[in-house]
Amino acid sequence: MRPGIALIGLLVCLLSGICIICAGLPAQAATTERIVVNRFSGVAIEGFDAVAYFVDGSAEQGTAEFEANLWGAVWRFRNEGNRASFLAHPEVYGPQFGGYDPADIARGVTTAGNPRFFVIAAQRLYLFSREVNRDAFAANPERFLYEVGKRWPALQDKLSQ
Repeated sequence: MRPGIALIGLLVCLLSGICIICAGLPAQAATTERIVVNRFSGVAIEGFDAVAYFVDGSAEQGTAEFEANLWGAVWRFRNEGNRASFLAHPEVYGPQFGGYDPADIARGVTTAGNPRFFVIAAQRLYLFSREVNRDAFAANPERFLYEVGKRWPALQDKLSQ
């Protein structure tokens, strides 16, 4: 056997072993922004319309035709009315905790929320990384928000501005 082919075979075996070992480890999202955005496009909440959660009660995709720039992020909306409502009251319509999952914040970690897993509680939008987190939060939002209140300031300080 030629040395070059043997070396390639050894590297393939090593990489395969690493992949098998890593497959059993939980994936961790590394986030450093104050608002969850797509790192390539700068679009917040994957382009979903933040106002549609309140108006339609569902996660609806926005379009590039109705964009707004706020808090260092690009926000997309389904129509001009939703865009105007968001710009008039971003503190109401924007996802709480910058779009990070409050159930994970309560545990002391920042994990980006998935715009498809949401709850509106006390007139505010919360996004969750997993359905199980959303369901637990929906069952007792006060308990989670109490824990988040204790942990969020320190976690927020660690996020870039």
